[in-house]
Amino acid sequence: MKIIILGAGQVGTSVAANLVSEANDITVVDTDARRLRELADRFDLRTLQGHGAQPDVLLRAGGEDAEMIIAVTNSDETNMVACQVAYTLFHTPTKIARVRAQGFLDHHQALFGGDAFHVDVTISPEQLVTDYTLRLIQTPGALQVTDFANGRVRLVAVRAYYGGPLVGQELRALYDHMPHVEARVAAIYRQDRAIQPEGDTVIEADDEVFFVAAPKHIRSVMGELRRLDKPYKRLIFAGGGNIGTRLARVTERDYRVKVIESNLERCKQIAESLERTIVLHGDAADEELLLEENIEDTDVFCAVTDDDEANILSAMLAKRLGARKAMALINRAAYVDLVQSGPIDVAISPQQATIGTLLKHVRRGDVVMVHSLRRGAAEAIEAIAHGDQSSSKVVGRAIEAINLPKGASIGAIVRGDQVLIAHRDTIIESEDHVILFLQDRLRVAEVEKLFQVGVTFF
Repeated sequence: MKIIILGAGQVGTSVAANLVSEANDITVVDTDARRLRELADRFDLRTLQGHGAQPDVLLRAGGEDAEMIIAVTNSDETNMVACQVAYTLFHTPTKIARVRAQGFLDHHQALFGGDAFHVDVTISPEQLVTDYTLRLIQTPGALQVTDFANGRVRLVAVRAYYGGPLVGQELRALYDHMPHVEARVAAIYRQDRAIQPEGDTVIEADDEVFFVAAPKHIRSVMGELRRLDKPYKRLIFAGGGNIGTRLARVTERDYRVKVIESNLERCKQIAESLERTIVLHGDAADEELLLEENIEDTDVFCAVTDDDEANILSAMLAKRLGARKAMALINRAAYVDLVQSGPIDVAISPQQATIGTLLKHVRRGDVVMVHSLRRGAAEAIEAIAHGDQSSSKVVGRAIEAINLPKGASIGAIVRGDQVLIAHRDTIIESEDHVILFLQDRLRVAEVEKLFQVGVTFF
């Protein structure tokens, strides 16, 4: 697929890194020559210096025959205009724009739903990070929580601890312990090594376990792998920017929320926009301030400023002072790997939260949802099965008869309003939504081929 990416910042670079490895023809446009040189040195792609909304720049980037434009510069206006220019001049089939300002998002239907701006997909990394973090807060003890089929199925990552009823036992014991709970373990990671789960696989302490279940069964399954955490009540968000304010707004009715912000004017603004949140002016890495605010009684300390180092340091300090759970928003991929094994419980990556929204529009076959997992090494996909037994490689076949690539597993099937946890003898029907886990995202092309309908299907 020929794709133009506008913007070589953190989001644009992350998108390019994910797409270039899948045999796509990528051109990245940016005004910063240094960023472009760094990208060209790292990846096999074209770069072009220029303003992405200018018609002549888009033309030189290959706009005439590009199949997709992904506008992720730091300017909402540039992204929106670039998509409009691509539509007007080149009739580009798929146009994706990063839109951050809440004012644009508040009028989404009027601006992007008709003939105003021809943008097919808008992505707001801040909103995606907010949703991602909220799911973690609502699922105490989880390392990652992702939704499929409009929330009817969830994939949850949890670390197994000593004392969990299933730890030290074979996986099949899960169904003996909970005969009425439908769940399936999709993957296990032991010391960063992937293990394909089978009935006789023994769960060990410190294993990172990914399982699929309906939301109502998640806590029951987590209780088999570790001591259940009590529901969170007290939250502190460090940083009153877009993400911190959004998180406070969506949690303040159900939790006791405080926001720490270093800019006094910003403090005044968000204090006026929030109803029940306590807004504090100060430095989130100030030990005296944290102690005054009873950090030892805080259930979740979540650092979401735009400074990685400040987030890491304040989250580490909060954890040392007694916060039950410490989370930090981290943009640099190298930092994510470093902190995951330290005192910080969860490293939140905006790139990982964002990339899935983009990937589902690049995937071949009818893929409606993609979630990037384990810092981009693995993926979870929701694909729709079409056709019949003669035209499809999956429809009309039992799961055990499907030629899945190595490291891939089917966790669940959504059939209408019914959620079916996958078993070996489960037969896939046409129009089923199939939830798959891939231990190695480089095998995604093999999965795409499975769900492409043959030429005999009409």
